[in-house]
Amino acid sequence: MALMITDECINCDVCEPECPNDAIYQGEFIYEIDPGKCTECVGHFDVPQCIEVCPVDCIPVDPQHIESKSALLTKYRALQET
Repeated sequence: MALMITDECINCDVCEPECPNDAIYQGEFIYEIDPGKCTECVGHFDVPQCIEVCPVDCIPVDPQHIESKSALLTKYRALQET
């Protein structure tokens, strides 16, 4: 399950540096998450770091990118090889 950032984002800049997979980037209006890189921090941390630091609670699971923890771990391993 990749995460997404909603339009409630206030562009506070705290989430981007916390992402261990460099999945968060500045979009046209708000920060965005690349679902191909987001592992919900599986392989790095017990909880998604962007959610931990977000002051406005605008980072839910992306319903268009549902993945199991096993799939996220596989994605994490593939990202580590590149």
